[in-house]
Parts: sequence; structure tokens; C-alpha cells
Amino acid sequence: MAKVDLVFRQIDERTRDVALALAQEHIRPENTFILDDVRPFTECVNQMLQIEHDCDYVVYVDADCLILEDMRAFIDACDAPYVDAYVSDRFRGRLHCGVHITRIDVVRAMAATKVPENDLKYVLRPESRLRNLAMKPMGSSKQFRNFDILHDHFQSYHHVFMKYALRQLRSRTKIQAQRLTRAMRAWQSQDGMMCDLTMARHAVEFARKAVPASAAPKEVHDFIEALPQHATAEIARMGLQEKGAFTREELDDWLVENRGRVAYGQSAQKPKVFGLGLSRTGTRSLTGALQMLGFDCSHYPIDEDTYIELSNAQYDLTLLRDLDGLTDITTIPFYPHFDKLYPGSKFILTVRDKDDWLASCSRHWYNRPAFKDFDDPDEGIHLRMRQFLRAAVYGCYNFDPERFSHVYDQHVRSVMEYFKDRPEDLLIIDICSGEGFSKLADFLDRPVPAAPFPHKGAVLSAMMTAEAEPQSARVA
Repeated sequence: MAKVDLVFRQIDERTRDVALALAQEHIRPENTFILDDVRPFTECVNQMLQIEHDCDYVVYVDADCLILEDMRAFIDACDAPYVDAYVSDRFRGRLHCGVHITRIDVVRAMAATKVPENDLKYVLRPESRLRNLAMKPMGSSKQFRNFDILHDHFQSYHHVFMKYALRQLRSRTKIQAQRLTRAMRAWQSQDGMMCDLTMARHAVEFARKAVPASAAPKEVHDFIEALPQHATAEIARMGLQEKGAFTREELDDWLVENRGRVAYGQSAQKPKVFGLGLSRTGTRSLTGALQMLGFDCSHYPIDEDTYIELSNAQYDLTLLRDLDGLTDITTIPFYPHFDKLYPGSKFILTVRDKDDWLASCSRHWYNRPAFKDFDDPDEGIHLRMRQFLRAAVYGCYNFDPERFSHVYDQHVRSVMEYFKDRPEDLLIIDICSGEGFSKLADFLDRPVPAAPFPHKGAVLSAMMTAEAEPQSARVA
């Protein structure tokens, strides 16, 4: 059982007292440290990294996060260096923020990392920047998991105004502006009725008019510094009465009223999901999109347990006890077995223009041999999994365009034949040509996220700068 510390960060969040109680209830930390109204955030990060911990994991929780499910069992079984929680944001749907599960060696590495000078990334997001710098020499990357956590719900009008005026200023690049615009399309409120969404929209428009795009940095800084006064003045001008204290009863009433909401957490009832696409058909993008929809899937796992189990025809995989599915070629030789083991599963075949796919495979397989010398045992497991899956899926160890072309056609035919009498269980999607959440979310009976579809490959990443695909009105 892990030893866990909680670091709770609060400023003026209306939810802070209830959020702290819920965090302590669902994390059950050995120690709790509270950072109260420490500003700016760079100083908050500085103070939190000075805390002396004697634990295995530190969980950092912001006071705008209401944790609604037990997290301790996950933390006790966790061995990842860092896990970012996906939460349900009041304004932007599913996103990862607010709750950070950090292994103690990463915390100590962050504390030992020299604060970079004149580094804009550090100025804007100091915690994330220090973590990335600390984890890079460790060869580690962050992971994501879905939990039932409400983020930015029930906040005061004053808090909402300040947050979304600031968000407008941070959304002036093309991509960030696109994301904010997409989120605002989903903000629906009754005409004449004030609510959080109305206040957020008002704050965005206020900042847009008050701070021109050509504003100098000092002008932007002065506006941000005066945001509390701007918020107070605007709320008074609008004749609004501020919300009262937030209580557990208010949360309980909301949960009863919204009992039909989509459950995203670890204990939610949901089908297993298996991606059946060959590598280089958008499988990493699919994995990221599934995560945003509440399905924690592993993309091409290379751990020893999975290799031993698959190579010995054991398909009740250990990692599927805690995860919602698999993607990439790990599934392809075995999907009929997964289908029998996990009734009710959903299957997703990612496809791509074959000539483009062959060109991408040629580049991807270059300098990725199936056999080579190694010293690291983990690399040895990776190579054995690579050899095993290349043989099972492609029937060869090196790229051959004629062979790959045959495998592509045969695989698509086989999958379509297997599911010909069960069309409701198979989705065929061409992510590389721009298909995304409008198909995927509907197939999995999930609301369309406000955030754009995640594009992980080089070609798909280039699409991020293009206009986002039209989305359904059913938004998380």
C-alpha cells in the first residue's frame, strides 16, 4: 500500500471547503498540506516544492475540483511516474487538469530543477514546465486516466469572470482561439437568465474589447492585475447578487438532478473498446480521442506481462483488468478472442488512403529493425514484442510495399466479413482524412467534446491548424 500526501491549492474558489473534504475522503492521504491564496502561481509552485514529503506519491488537487469517486485503490496500484486526471469541466467538457498524481522521485526532481530564466513556458505554466524538465532525463512521460471529477462547477460569478477574461487573453493564437470558439458554441443558456455560461461569455467579450490584439505586454499585464476590480465592477453594473456559500447539499442536489449524466470514472459501466487499425492509420490519435471520451486504452503495450500472455495464447490480459481497451496492431491477430472474452465490446477500424499509408509505413519502419543488440532488458522485451507482432500481422520483419499492400487489403476484408452481421459493433473511420468525434462519439454513445480531435502523427498534427470539423450539437 502506497504512502500518499495531499497538497491542496486554494485561492478564492467557492467550492474549496467541499473540495477539500472530498479530496480527503477519496484519496485518504497520510498527510494534507494546504496552500492558501498563494499568488502568483509561480510562487505557489515554489512553495509546494519546498514541502518535505515522506511518501510514495503526492497528489496535487486544486480547489475547483470535486472528486466524486475513490482514487486510493488506483494510487495504491500505480507505478507510473506521473498521472494527469481527465475531469469534466463546466465550460470545456472533458480535459485533463486540476488533479495530478506525482511519484515522489518526480517531485524531488522538480524541486531540484533550476528555474529557467526568461522562459515563457515557465511563466505561463510553471508546474507543467518544471515537471517536463524533470522527467525528460528520466526518460519518462506522463499518463492520463479518467476519473469522476467535476472541474469549475459551482464557482462564483466573480471567479468565473476573472478566469474567462484571462482565458480570452490566452486564446489569441489560432489554435487556442479555435478551441475557445468551439467550447463557446456549446454554451447554451436561457435568454435573460444569468448563469455561469452567460458570465463566462460576458467575460470573454469584455476582455476582447478592453484589450486589443495589438496591446503591449504591459497593457495586458495591467489588465490582468486589475481583473478582481473589473469583475467586481461588472457584477455590480449588471445588478447581480453573488452566490452564497457552497455546501455539500448543493452538490448532492445537483447529482440527483443530473443522475443521467455520462459516467466517466474508474467505476463506470462501459464496454471494452478495441482499435483494429494497422499502425500509421491514426491509431495514436484514436487512443487520445478515446481517452477524451472516457475510455482509458493502451496503445501498442510493450510490457513483459502482455508479451508473455499473448505469446502463450492467454487473452484475458492483465492490463485489461484496469484499462478499457487496446489499440494498434496488438489487437489485430487476436480480436476474435477478445470479442468472445468481453461480450458487448466495441471495435474501431481505422483506415487510410493506401498509397499514403504505404508511404508512411516506409518512413516509420526505416531504422526500426526487428533484431539488434541491446543492453536494457526493457528494450529486449520491446524488441521481442515487435518481432512477435510483425510476424503475426505482416508476415515479415521488414517493410515490403507489395506485402504490406496485400496485408492492408486482406485485413480490411477480414474485419468487415467478421462483423457483417453486427454493424452496430464496428466503426470504420478515416481519421487521416478528417473524420473525428462526430462519428466516434456517436458510435460510443458519448457527447461530442468541445475540444478538437487530438492529432498525434505528423500529418494529423498539421491538420490542427486547419478549421476544425463541424461537430454535433450534443457537446459534453
